Amino acid sequence: MTADDKTNPELRNRPPIHVGRPNIGDVEALVSRVRAVCERRWLSNDGQLVQEFEHRVAQIAGVKHCVAMCNATVALEIAIRAVELSGEVIVPSYTFVATAHALQWQEVRPVFCDIDPVTHNLDPAKVEQLITPLTTGIIGVHIWGRACDTSALADIAQRRGLKLMFDASHAFGCTHLGRPIGSFGIAEVFSFHATKFINCAEGGAVVTNDDDLAAKMRLMRNFGFSGYDRVIYVGTNGKMNELSAAMGLTSLDSLDHFVDVNRRNYETYKLSLVGIPGIRLLDHPDGEHSNFQYVVLDVDETICGLTRDQIVQVLHLNNILARRYFFPGVHQMEPYRTFHPNANLILPVTEQVVKRVVVLPTGTAVNADDILEIANILLSAISDHEIHARNLPRNIAPGGTFRESLE
Repeated sequence: MTADDKTNPELRNRPPIHVGRPNIGDVEALVSRVRAVCERRWLSNDGQLVQEFEHRVAQIAGVKHCVAMCNATVALEIAIRAVELSGEVIVPSYTFVATAHALQWQEVRPVFCDIDPVTHNLDPAKVEQLITPLTTGIIGVHIWGRACDTSALADIAQRRGLKLMFDASHAFGCTHLGRPIGSFGIAEVFSFHATKFINCAEGGAVVTNDDDLAAKMRLMRNFGFSGYDRVIYVGTNGKMNELSAAMGLTSLDSLDHFVDVNRRNYETYKLSLVGIPGIRLLDHPDGEHSNFQYVVLDVDETICGLTRDQIVQVLHLNNILARRYFFPGVHQMEPYRTFHPNANLILPVTEQVVKRVVVLPTGTAVNADDILEIANILLSAISDHEIHARNLPRNIAPGGTFRESLE
């Protein structure tokens, strides 16, 4: 059986539907802001738009301070250094690799902790078991915009004398315990990368209620400068530029619209996927605000008859570029695989989740017809799972693509 036998030629030849295709917002408003930046000839160094962006983000996050950065990875690195983490820091392996890299880059050892099978966030009970005399902190990650158990982690951090911060890259505009995410721990980091529902093309930020920490990070993101020709602290170049801030402000103008689109898409998926065996759509916490940025499926191979990878392969053949998040787990990537070759033994839930999760396209580039089409492809594939199971490879070759593995 060839790839063409298993796909609709019209779908195969049409433009692909991506996960995380950028939301743009009002193009005319963006152009107007960029034009004003060019007229002011102030492109960087704490310009007018960056200050406005910081103010608006801080308001949404319910905090005193937002320190905008060129991207979220640099924001993490600066926050980690400013908080003075050292030795070992406990983090999930089920996250984007930048969470661990931001520590390792500064020679702080990430210690990988297992996750809760329902929320996919850090399991506080497992965190407690990993604390050693070298542990200085915990970095929780609010996966899918669903908050960590902040109360349990805060209790552990307080009892054990640890610093607690959060990677909130998925969670801008979300709430937890009725509070905006951004105000938990000593600091939280947002991502405004192009794939996020609010984007600066490239950008990130650290938010905090700690006055001294905010002042310290402002020094650190600008080479340690305090005034003209006066350097008082070691620093780097982590500044957000005015053009990125223009994109970010334009995104913020459309925040409610983007959330409404994501919510409608989520509800359409929820209705369309009902009754497909072995497919479960992850939900969002009742009573909390969500950005609905991620549409996440849990695939039970024993029920649907296909592995998660085989389902993604079928979608890819139909130009639906679904994604495996966060495969294969940071502990299976270098250099961590070499540093911690037996990490899988203490990460059984992570090992299961990385083989079951698939993220589907959403955002303003996706409409109800696209979603119905995706649901029909899934239904057809699972209904004919015996045929697909015989002809689709169970594993993809290292370095290859799903399409290459089938052709």
